[in-house]
This record gives sequence, structure tokens and C-alpha cells, in this order.
Amino acid sequence: MASILDEYEDSQNTRQSAQQHSRLSSANIGITHSGFVNVRLEEEKPIFNKQRIDFTPPEKINHLAVCNNQLCMSLGKDTLLRIDLAKPDQPNQIELGRKDDSKVHRLFLDPTGSHVLISLSTSECLYLNRNTQKVRSLSRWRGHLIESVGWNKLLGNETSTGPILVGTSQGIIFEAEISANEGSLFNTNPDQYFRQVHSLEEDGKPAPICCLEVERGLENKYFIIATTRKRLFQFVGKVAEGSEQQGFSSIFNQNQDLLPSFQEFPANMGYSEITFYTSKLRTSPKAFAWMMGNGVLYGQLDYVRPDSLLSDVQVWEYTPDIDLNLKKPISIVLTQFHFLLLLHDRVKAICTLNGQVVYEDVFPDKFGTLKKMIKDPVGGLVWIYTERAVFRYHIQREARDVWQMYMSMNKFDLAKEYCRDRPECMDMVLAKEAEHCFQNKRYLESAKCYALTQNYFEEIALKFIEAKQEEALKEFLLKKLNNLKQTERTQITLLVTWLAELYLNRLGQLESDGNSIIFQETRDEFRHFLSTPKHKECLFNNRSTIYDLLASHGNVDDMVYFSVVMQDYERVISHYCQHDDYSAALDVLSKHCDEKLFYKFSPVLMQHIPKKVVDAWIQMGKRLDPKKLIPALMNYSQMGSTQQISETIRYMEFCVYELNVTEEAIHNYLLSLYAKYKPDSLLLYLEQAGTHASEIHYDLKYALRLCAEHGYLRACVLVYRIMELYEEAVDLALQVDVDLAKSCADLPEDDEELRKKLWLKIARHVVQEEKDVKKAMNCLSSCNLLKIEDILPFFPDFVTIDHFKEAICGSLEEYNQHIEELKQEMEEATESAKRIREDIQEMRNKYGVVDSQEKCAACDFPLLNRPFYLFLCGHMFHYDCLFQEVTPHLSAYKQGRLEELQKKLAATTQSSKSHTSSLGKGNAGTSREQIKSDIDDIIASECVYCGELMIKSIDKPFIDPQKFDEEKSSWL
Repeated sequence: MASILDEYEDSQNTRQSAQQHSRLSSANIGITHSGFVNVRLEEEKPIFNKQRIDFTPPEKINHLAVCNNQLCMSLGKDTLLRIDLAKPDQPNQIELGRKDDSKVHRLFLDPTGSHVLISLSTSECLYLNRNTQKVRSLSRWRGHLIESVGWNKLLGNETSTGPILVGTSQGIIFEAEISANEGSLFNTNPDQYFRQVHSLEEDGKPAPICCLEVERGLENKYFIIATTRKRLFQFVGKVAEGSEQQGFSSIFNQNQDLLPSFQEFPANMGYSEITFYTSKLRTSPKAFAWMMGNGVLYGQLDYVRPDSLLSDVQVWEYTPDIDLNLKKPISIVLTQFHFLLLLHDRVKAICTLNGQVVYEDVFPDKFGTLKKMIKDPVGGLVWIYTERAVFRYHIQREARDVWQMYMSMNKFDLAKEYCRDRPECMDMVLAKEAEHCFQNKRYLESAKCYALTQNYFEEIALKFIEAKQEEALKEFLLKKLNNLKQTERTQITLLVTWLAELYLNRLGQLESDGNSIIFQETRDEFRHFLSTPKHKECLFNNRSTIYDLLASHGNVDDMVYFSVVMQDYERVISHYCQHDDYSAALDVLSKHCDEKLFYKFSPVLMQHIPKKVVDAWIQMGKRLDPKKLIPALMNYSQMGSTQQISETIRYMEFCVYELNVTEEAIHNYLLSLYAKYKPDSLLLYLEQAGTHASEIHYDLKYALRLCAEHGYLRACVLVYRIMELYEEAVDLALQVDVDLAKSCADLPEDDEELRKKLWLKIARHVVQEEKDVKKAMNCLSSCNLLKIEDILPFFPDFVTIDHFKEAICGSLEEYNQHIEELKQEMEEATESAKRIREDIQEMRNKYGVVDSQEKCAACDFPLLNRPFYLFLCGHMFHYDCLFQEVTPHLSAYKQGRLEELQKKLAATTQSSKSHTSSLGKGNAGTSREQIKSDIDDIIASECVYCGELMIKSIDKPFIDPQKFDEEKSSWL
């Protein structure tokens, strides 16, 4: 790696050549080894960019101070110029009003830019506030030549400085406070107090205090740094909480018993200067640089250490061209990664990381000797002035090339930190780190870094192969695989296959070595690789290749695991079945509940573990189709396995009684199993299956044939009954049991003739086959359809009448009783007809009286002016009023009938007017009277207020729902 200076010179040469030619030349475009295209479209701006201020001072510039965008400069002998950099066109010039020979010795500006201290060569000090034009003398400070001021950053504001420290040329440290507010009548001085707190020496003599810095750490701990010409002192102490206003005297008092902590260097150039770097506004400084005789002391500030604030301290010696006798450095400014040294004619920027000069800017002689360099801690700008000119430096992208320095120092973490937003630089850092790790034989770390780079994949892989580092190669491939996108399918396929081969080789090697612990860890890692969701699609698409790899290595266990991951359960189950591990195969089936696999492997499993298979089927429940399991249920040897048969019957009973399966094939198969192996359950099944053809789910003809073949007569009788073949049922039942035949004979309830025929069959069987006269008489009592005369022909001729005496007498008594009942019914009918005739005659003579003042109950108009109806309840209605009241309550049929009768009545009225013959009038009158009678039957059958019509109308709405909207709109 080239040095920073060489790289800087190369970049300068490149820029010069680019300016001479075109800005975009072919020389600047190329493809790097990492795969990134490096195209420089424009020149990179320098880190330190100098700019001369367009300002010509009216007098020579003696001193200049800048802070918080406030600039103060001392001009000539008696002039002070203040400029607000936010308003540079409005300078403020103030005359100090000094008539003696005093000169401005130093200018001090506080961090807020509000307070200016002017140290005069006559050991006097003046004060000027930002908001006033009046320069005031600090009387208490008289007699001391002020060399340095330590401002209070915590308590200082625009009106008050708070407690501050002041260092003099005699090595005395004073504590003071300045307030811009007007004092009382008796105290008009701005300085509140001025008291000595400490003194510093060099070689036993008082030494001028070149610099003072006050910083606050944690837990109210304060750090004070004071420098002389060749010593750097530190004062550390705590201030009680809430007592910051009391000043810093307590800190110095805490260190009186002990010598103050200091560092001393032998060389002395008559003065020193310390500068600090603060990363963010209003935070504590992070680093310091002290310019003294031996060089520049650079280090970090650690506020946690109890004894010393300085850490990682080192001395950068001055370059050989700096002669402390002739060309002493004037000022120093510290930035994040550089410190700038001001010489009498130039500025040098030195990198704090490696001590190399990265920038040098020579000033022309026409501007005069360089006097001072100041950095604005708030704005970050660096100011340099001569007697006749002011310059300003902008610091841009200071950390731009820091990553290269850290990379050259093998500090790769820091290098990566400073090039996170530049992928091409990050790639170079990672490549360098990977190469460094590889050379130091840290192969796994090297592989992780290489995987993040864009270097050629083949070269890196070959490096690890040649070094015989399979673990590192595997790590590299894994990281590379994780960094690939899902669209890069070819690369993913290559890496996945390669990694699988590496894992298998490693597992085989470990197994042969007998290292069980590492073997198990590697196997777990391999299985995790196979089950990673990110690689699932690739593994699934190339599963045949992975299977071949696993098979070539004889790795059966991982093949089974991979099959499970790929959800290739068929392969897993086949593997277990081939190795006679049927229980494991069933476990896989039960775990994943794949119906198709159940149908495929159940025939094999049923032969070996029937009970477990049936348990699994029952566990699956309705997810399995029993009809598709019939091949497995029938797959038992011809010799017959008792366990298989019993388990088959158990599952079929589960389907029929638990799942309520209605498939005819299932019921027929269960019926055949019952008939062949479990006849005791056959009749029970048939009885529970139902007694009607619509209720059963088996084939009746098949069941009848099956029962007949095996001689199960009772079952046959039951089937005949379901088929409603009662004669066949009775004939077959008589071969088994007469009571069974009787139960069959009573089934045709609606067909008395058939019932009588069936009972005659039973009676004939009892008489002729059993020759039991008493039992034959019991048949007569069991069926009321049979009479003694029906069964007498069945008896033989030699049977005496004594056997039938009781039956004949009973039959005659029944006939007599029946005759008496008929006579009684005839008498009751005659009496009822007589009462009806009397009621009719009474109704003809019934009448009602209507007064001439009676009104219609519906319209409340006189009743006698139109045809009317009089009801027994007393209500009276006009014909048309009653018609209107009754019609809405009539059914649609009666309303239609009423309309039809009205039309007929109108037609008969017209015909009676046109025909004048007496015969014609007689016929028309008869027809009209009939029509009127029919109309009366419809509308006058009952009173509309007292009859059923009124009761039925209780829940009827007052407004017809179909006319509700129309009625509603009429009310609006």
C-alpha cells in the first residue's frame, strides 16, 4: 500500500493531466479487480480549500480572534474592528482611546462571541461587550500581563462570563468573573472579583502560562489543563453539586498537598500552544494537540480516567525542514484527522493517524509574514492573517481518504467505518482484510470477508482448495449464498449443490474417524442447511440431484430427513416399508395425514400391523373415504388372519355406526363379514339398519342371497319383511317359529284380505303340521279376522264338535251382540231425524220486528229506504253496506265466486225485461231467486260484527301493506 503522501502526489498529477486534457478521459475509466467500475466524472475538491477575504485593512493587523461567527481584530495602535460574519457588510469600529505607548498584547474572545478581553503590553486589560460600544478598564487586573484565559463554557452567557481562569506572564493563575451589567453607584467595574488560585513554575522559576482550558466531565468532575513553555499541567477535582458559581478554587485546593500532574519536555522554543478538537457543538473535546519545543504532543481526552485526562499520547516530531532556531512554528489547529502547523510562510497539514504531511500551502511574500492561525470552534473554519490580509480555510470531507490510512495500518474495522457509503472502497477494505487474514492463516475469518467482496469467485474458491481448507471454503460458500438474490437461480443452484457435497464429504470423514460429537454437530448444521426456507425452492427444484448425492454417500438417515423437509413423504414411507419398519411408516402417515398416501400404503401395512393401521384410520375419521380403503381391507391371505378380519370388522363398524356412512358397498361388505365370521352380529345389524326399504343402505337381494346361502332363516325372514314379501316371510317363519310367523302376519295393516290369508296359513300349519287344536283356537283369539267357520275345513273329519263348542258359542254370541248394536243405531237415527224436522218447522215461523227509525249499523242511515238484512243478534245492515263490509274479509275464491254470481244476477235481470211471456218470467224468477240465495249464503251467512269474520280480522293491519306507501304519501 502506497503512503498517503504518494497517493496525494499521484492524485495531484492525475488532476493536472485531467485539466490539460478532457475531464472525462479514458485513462480514468477502468474495471478494477473487485468488479466495481471506477469512473471519475469530475475532480475531487481538496480537503483544505483556501480563500482570501476581500478585505483591505486601513491599518496593520496586530491581532485577530474569531469565535461563534464573531470576528475581532486589532488595527494599528488604538483601533478595534468587530465584524459579525453573518453580516460582514456591517463592520463596527471602536477606538480604544489610549494616549500612552501601550500596544495590544493579546485578544481573547469567549465561546459565545460576546465578551472581548484586550490584554495590553502595559500590564493592563480592557473589556468590551458585544452589545456595547464602550471599552471598560478592568482595574483589578492592572499590573498583570495576561497570556491566556480559560473560559467557562458551562455558565458563560451574553451578559456574564461566569467564573473564569486567567493566566499571566509570571505563572500566576487568577480566578475572575466579568459581568456586562452596570454596577451599583459605588461599584461600576465590570470585573466582579479577581483572586489568585495557583502559580506554576519551570525549573524553579515562574513561567508564563501559555494556555488554559477548563472542561467538565461526569459527576461534577472538572479537568483543568494549563501549559507553560515546556510543561503541561493537569488539575482534576470535583465541585459540590450546585456550587459551580463559587469558582474553581476548590479544585486547586484539592491538589495543594500533591504535586500537580504534569508532563515536561526538555526543548523550549519560548512559547507553546495547545488546541482541541470537538466533534459536535456544545460537547466536550475529544482530542488535543500541543505544539511545544520537541514537536507536537497528540492524544485523546478520556474523561473517565480518575487521574489523567490524556490518553494514547504520542509525540510527532517536526519535519526536518522546520528549524526551531530560524523557522519556529507559529500556531497549531486540530481537526478530526489532521493538525495544521502555521510557519512563517506556509501551512502544513499533518495526518494524526500516521504523521505524514498530506497538504502544504505556501503564501506569497506580498502578503507579509504569517502572524497567527485561529479556528472557530463553533463554525469550524480556520483563519490565518498577516498584517495586510486575512485568509479562510474550508475543511471539506476530511474523512474522505481516512479509510485508506486505516486499511494500510490493518485497522480494518475503522476503515470500514469510514467508507460505509462508498461500496467500491468498502470492497477494497474487505479484500485487504480477507487477504491479511488468509496470510495469517485465519482462514474462517478470511472466508467471511471474501464472501462480502466482489472479487472473482473462482479465484477465491481455488485459494481455499489449494490451501486444503474445506471448512473455510464451506464458510465462504455459505456467506456467498446468503448474499445472493432470489433471482440468481443458477448461482444458487451451483452453491447449494457444492455445499451439499462438502457437507457429505465432511460427515463421511468424521464418521470414519469416530468423532461422534463433531459428527453430530456437523450433521445438525447440514440438516439446518437443508431445511433453510431461503434455499427451499432451489432444493425442491433440484431434489433429484440431492437424492443422488445422498445415495452416492450412502447417507440414508439424512436422505430420510431431506425427504421429510421436501414433504416427499411417499419416498420416506417407501423407505421404511422396504426396511420392514412398518410402525415408522405408519407414524409418518399419521403425522402428515395425507389421504392419498393412506390409500396407497394401507394394503401393505394392513398385512403386518392391522390394529395400528385401523387405529390410524379411526383417528383420521371422515378425512378418509372408506370405499377407497376396501382394497386394503380385503388384502389378507387366503389362509385368513384372525386379527386382520377382526380389525376389518372393527373399522367397518366404526364407519357404519360412528361415521354414519351410507355407501352401499361398505354395508354389503360388512354384511358379508358378519355372515362369514360373526353370525351373532348379523341379525342385530339387520334389525338396527331399519325396517323399511327407504331406511336401509345395503342391497336387499344380496343380503337375502347371502343369508340363504349360510342358512340364516331368521335373517331371511327379516329381509322378506323389509321387502314386503309377507307370504314368503310367513312361509319361511313357519319353519322357524310360529310366533315369528304371527308377527309377520300382522304387518300388512291396510290389506285385511292379505292378513286373513296369512293367518289362515298359520292356522293350517298349526292344525295340519302340529295337530294342536288348542293352539289353533289361540289363533282365532290372536286375529279378529278369522272365524271358526274359516278354520273348520282344516280339521280332519274325525275331530268331534266338543273341541269347537266354546268357539262356536262365542261366535254366536258375537253375532247376537252385533245385531243388537245395529238395532240401537237405527233407533238413534230415527229420533235424530224427527228432531231436525221440528227445528226446521220452528225456524220457518221465526220473525223479527224492525222499527221505522232503525238505522244501518254500518252507514248509520235509515234502514227501510233500501233492501236490508236482519240478524238474530240484532244488527241490521243495508244490502250494499253489508256487501262492502264482508267482501274485504272473504278469501280469494269466495270473492271470485261472488263476482261471478253478481254477473249472473245482472244478466237474468236484463233477460227478464226483454222477455214478456209468462213462461219466460217464471223461469227467470226461479233462476234469480237461486242466485240471490247463493249470494246470501256468502255475505249473510253470519253477522259481520258478531261472527268469525270479526275474530279473524283482529291481527289484520288497518292499512293494506300493498297500499301503505300510497296511503303514507297522501298524508304528507
